[in-house]
Amino acid sequence: MKLVNKIFFIALALTVLACNDVLEEHPYTSFTTQYFESEDGLNSGVVAAYAGMRYNYGPVGALDITAFGTDEWSNGDQALNQDLNVYNVTTTDGSILTPWNRNYWHINTCNAVIEKAPGVEMNESKKTTLIAEARYLRAHYYLLMVSQFGAVPVNLGSGDLKFNDDPTGEFYRLPVNELLVTNYQAMIDDLIFASENLPDQRPVAAFRLSKAAALHLLAKVYMHRAYSAAKQASDFQNAYNTAMQLINNKEQYGVDLLPDYADVHKEGNDYNKEIMYSVERLPLNNAANEIGSPGTDFANKANQSCNMYNCNYQQAVPATYYNADLRGKVIFTSRVLQYGRPLRRFAPTKWMFQTAFADKVNDSRFHNSFRMVWYADTWEQEGTAAYDTYINHITSLGLSIGDTAIYLTETDAIAESLKALTGAQKKHYLIVGPKDFYSSGNATYQYYPSIKKFDAVNRANFNDASGRPFVVSRLAETYLLAAEAAMQLGQNDEAATLINVLKLRAAYRPGLTPSEITNRYNNIKVDASDITLDFILDERTRELCGEGVRWPDLAVRGKLVERAALHNPQSVNIKPFHTLRPIPQSQLQAITDPDKAKYQNTGY
Repeated sequence: MKLVNKIFFIALALTVLACNDVLEEHPYTSFTTQYFESEDGLNSGVVAAYAGMRYNYGPVGALDITAFGTDEWSNGDQALNQDLNVYNVTTTDGSILTPWNRNYWHINTCNAVIEKAPGVEMNESKKTTLIAEARYLRAHYYLLMVSQFGAVPVNLGSGDLKFNDDPTGEFYRLPVNELLVTNYQAMIDDLIFASENLPDQRPVAAFRLSKAAALHLLAKVYMHRAYSAAKQASDFQNAYNTAMQLINNKEQYGVDLLPDYADVHKEGNDYNKEIMYSVERLPLNNAANEIGSPGTDFANKANQSCNMYNCNYQQAVPATYYNADLRGKVIFTSRVLQYGRPLRRFAPTKWMFQTAFADKVNDSRFHNSFRMVWYADTWEQEGTAAYDTYINHITSLGLSIGDTAIYLTETDAIAESLKALTGAQKKHYLIVGPKDFYSSGNATYQYYPSIKKFDAVNRANFNDASGRPFVVSRLAETYLLAAEAAMQLGQNDEAATLINVLKLRAAYRPGLTPSEITNRYNNIKVDASDITLDFILDERTRELCGEGVRWPDLAVRGKLVERAALHNPQSVNIKPFHTLRPIPQSQLQAITDPDKAKYQNTGY
């Protein structure tokens, strides 16, 4: 399996820690494997493994393979890789090829750190922490791979979980069922070690790993294994126990739920207590973020989450619009940093808008996750001719800076009632009702609710990628994992209690009185009779939509085919074999065995 170079891949992009412990990238030209036999080499290897996670959280391909083809997300009119959404999946798809190639590089780096560390003379406590970080990261990389491809090799040519710097034509993927058992046990062993040896708490302003992150991922691995062919009878109990260890010891681990859901993803609050692990980038530092071409870099490690979920707020108002004064007009003649680049790759499904988020009043999570209103604004600087031109333009439309410019309504009835206003009450802004969110596959009206969790104002240009960390694990999901495990153990009362912690938080909005919050909570709280796997998946949407987990959530739990076919009109061709991705064709071509088909997943 040709996964590594003769020298080794870390030479391509080796990271070091800046003084504030945030990841920065410094390229070096050549190394030998002996570099791992030093303290500097171990430290650099671990940080390189941290940086490799950037391939999995934020780039376009990484978002594609977790959002497309699910019940949550369909494609907007500029989705360049619709094959994943309509399940015309090929063995050469770049979004699938990237994690296969990149993640194995970094798994091998983790193997090197773990293997070489015992012989390195350095402070033993620091060494143990480095090993624990490497073992967490290796487990995380493997979970990403197994969630997409099923069983994947742990032998890269030198033996199971051993570092290899000599390319091989062998592909150690058979027998698949036995390998899957090995995959999960390796992840669990790594994460148990990490949960026992990482620091209790992460640093205040950095995402170095801690016991909390390890416990969270360990609970998730137990959960995933419980649904797999490698399941063990104790998996759901272990998932519950591990999640509850974290929940019951929040103070020890330095984590907690934030009182207001709106604050969890607020820009400038990226290091809050609810978030245990994020993949870091640095605002306004494209070099450190490993972005070679600002504004155009959609591959590699660029965090494009701020741009991919946006509708076309710059679309010309359709000629059929009821208000003749707006027909054919473009309200936003220039882009706005807060609203991002309108790349309209992902559009929410009707199911997500109308069913998962049916209650948009008592539950604050829809409006804290999605943008429904765009206010008149411009990138142009005040005092410039371009700014004056924009002001003149919106003035001609009856608008001023800060006025509502586009309003997506929650119901068609609201839209029609607003459009019916005349005289002094007539609205000068564009009004779009839900029936137009989905017309002609989002191509006629390109307006639809847009995720605002990833807003990134702190960018040099509206076309740039985000410099914000991408959230990977937060305590709210730990509650959901514990609730799901409790349900699978027949403890629906306990599951409801855990979910209601999130429901109570969801009922909160600033300015509400305690009695108003209680009334809203009483309208959305659940009891044991409400708890099913489908309900928990619905709740995961309400809590985690857009956060890079949906496709594996459904695939691992055996719900992908059912729910994608039911709720995503563009995924009707999905088949049972689509719950695994194909092994990339380039990988199969690189192996020496002429019978390559036996290594491929069924159906491809």
